[in-house]
Amino acid sequence: MLSLGARTAVFDIDGTLCFDGRTIDDRILAAIAACERAGFRLVFASARPVRDLLPVLGGAFPSAVLIGGNGSLVSVDGRVRSRAAFGPVEFGALLEEVRRHAAVYLADGPWDYAYTGPADHPILGRVDQGALARRVDLAELPEVVKFLVVGASDMTALAAAGRGLGLTVNHHLDEAIIDFAPGSTTKWEALTSMGIGGYVAFGNDINDFDLLRNAERAVRVGTHTGLDEVAHVTVAAEPEAVAAEIARLVGSAG
Repeated sequence: MLSLGARTAVFDIDGTLCFDGRTIDDRILAAIAACERAGFRLVFASARPVRDLLPVLGGAFPSAVLIGGNGSLVSVDGRVRSRAAFGPVEFGALLEEVRRHAAVYLADGPWDYAYTGPADHPILGRVDQGALARRVDLAELPEVVKFLVVGASDMTALAAAGRGLGLTVNHHLDEAIIDFAPGSTTKWEALTSMGIGGYVAFGNDINDFDLLRNAERAVRVGTHTGLDEVAHVTVAAEPEAVAAEIARLVGSAG
């Protein structure tokens, strides 16, 4: 049986709880619900904007805290707010690099989004599934909280240029995308800004590194080697294994 002091459980979404880009298996949902009944505070922390978290959760866990855009957006009690956005100077510099590398992108504002990539890109299957937002021109977004490059002439050079600008950069080689966030914005940084300290975390990708590194118990879903040094336990990326590991938390709350 686990012995934990933490009473907050933080879950990444894609590749951790959701394996088809659209739904969460009923076994996982039941295990999370049991954790909530056992007294755990629930936090869902994703690279998705809050807008795209809602359809995947399907109305479940309405009291949960939502962190979107890898920490740039938060939703508490159903109220969404931006907590980090690109400044005009840094965003202008990023757009110059985007132009130089002939990049196409998905840019998220607090709610609406702009997209210049191909119509058949897989990322569109995860964008605005609930038809809650508008696709607009980049200039129409009141601010940009997340910028995802889905193609460029040299993705590696563009990622390096973003790091040189002081941005948070996650280059997902397996999906051929680059995720840019303003400054040092991370899921963990968003948690700490809300005063959430001790927690258990579940994640699967490099953008979960700080989240797992600072967790009392860090659960890696799958085998991403970038998380080798921070994962306390690794489980298979399939619903039964994830549900079983979540269920272990219930016993720790006794």
